[in-house]
Amino acid sequence: MDKYIYFAAQLPLLVFDKEPALTINDFLEEGRKWLSDADYALLSAVSINSTEPTGNDPAALREFKLYEKMLRDELVLYRQSLKTRQEHKPRLFAPATLKEGNPLDVEKKLLQLRWYLLSELEFGHYSDIEFLVLYYLKLQILQRLQRFDREKGKEKFLTYTELAYEQD
Repeated sequence: MDKYIYFAAQLPLLVFDKEPALTINDFLEEGRKWLSDADYALLSAVSINSTEPTGNDPAALREFKLYEKMLRDELVLYRQSLKTRQEHKPRLFAPATLKEGNPLDVEKKLLQLRWYLLSELEFGHYSDIEFLVLYYLKLQILQRLQRFDREKGKEKFLTYTELAYEQD
């Protein structure tokens, strides 16, 4: 465990929507040096897209996965309510989160909700495997944010819109 303290201490601070000073590959490569084989296997398998807890998940990861599943379920219910013109008040976010802004703004807001949860889950974890898992999830959020390209998104949107009109 002492080695984990050194690994955690050398990690740069992560700030939402700011390019990290460390890439995911660099993080995992460095983790390979400091972590036990079992903890490295656990860490490298962590995905921001996973919603199903496993028996091996640390408590913080299990809590994140449950939150992610609830968030996705809330999004489905909210979007279904719009189609059926029924009111649905999400429990995990304000309806304005989805109503205000373009799709990119909405996606950023949803990623920020996840970021806030990860920050809360970090409390009490400063150099253990749970801290490293949460750090890795934050890195994945930052990587996703870095991949957004407004022009490419607009181009795809217009392409899909044209296809939809052609099919009608």
